[in-house]
Amino acid sequence: MPKGLPRSMSRGTPIRQEILKLVFPVRNLTFNITGVATTIMFASLPIGRLPEGDVSILGAASYFAISGPGGSANLTDTWDGSMAIGTAATADNALAGAEVNIIPSTALGAAVAEVHSRLRAVNATPFIIDNRAGNLNLNLNVLVNADAVTAAQTVTFNVNGELTLLLAVLGDG
Repeated sequence: MPKGLPRSMSRGTPIRQEILKLVFPVRNLTFNITGVATTIMFASLPIGRLPEGDVSILGAASYFAISGPGGSANLTDTWDGSMAIGTAATADNALAGAEVNIIPSTALGAAVAEVHSRLRAVNATPFIIDNRAGNLNLNLNVLVNADAVTAAQTVTFNVNGELTLLLAVLGDG
């Protein structure tokens, strides 16, 4: 690579570059679900933070594998559910609004021996998020179908994967 401004810009702080590719890795992150027999169970995990400003998200792709503890008597081997990524943590058993504004709700499908293989979920529609306050997290929101976890029992799940965002910070007016 030649020396000079292009080289300097490639080594600059990411916030100064025009278009950013940010990767948020998730390694062995755990969450607990306590079983309820008649309703969908939910959990939310912060996996990163958006840069401050008006953020134009040009595209998002996630690849996550979610698994149960393995051999648990309190989790069905073929448990099912869905996941989404948003700037709000889910507080109920439905995913909507800011809970799905980065990656829409995506069905996990049936697990095999309590393990979901790496699931690809994408959003290729450009949109702008107001993060001028600099307080928006990226949350992995997970729903687990009713009856997957034995009522009143708690099961620990494990998540591995990454979220990749292509974005530009438009300003901090």
